[in-house]
Amino acid sequence: MTGSTYKGQCFCGSVKIEVCGTPEGMGYCHCESCRSWSASPVNGFTLWNPENLTITEGAEHVGQYHKTENSHRKFCTKCGGHLMTDHPGMGLVDIYSAMLPELAFEPGLHVHYGEKVLRIPDGLPKFADLPGDFGGSDQQLPE
Repeated sequence: MTGSTYKGQCFCGSVKIEVCGTPEGMGYCHCESCRSWSASPVNGFTLWNPENLTITEGAEHVGQYHKTENSHRKFCTKCGGHLMTDHPGMGLVDIYSAMLPELAFEPGLHVHYGEKVLRIPDGLPKFADLPGDFGGSDQQLPE
């Protein structure tokens, strides 16, 4: 792996991760599943090629939950701290923006804005669901 390396860890520090390079994309997700999982009105995401991710410590403490086949959510089994979500259909892994404190979070879009509970007028594109490249309708909504 080449490029910048960013480190993160779960809430208790038992699981440590590293990711190298640059994310494939960054933004905000407003879907009900992400809001519920993150206990927040919106979830900041960073999408990475899975080959750029390494669990450097505590892999034995990584649990998974599959509400749908689109999202395989991973967490620490010791503290319950959230880590990432694999998106098999996209071939990408979402490492939550808060997990990578050294990465400059530069969101480029909002997804699932049709499900929003918090309006964010920031000038970024607001997709009703997902961009067409990711299997969505490509429909954009007003702020």
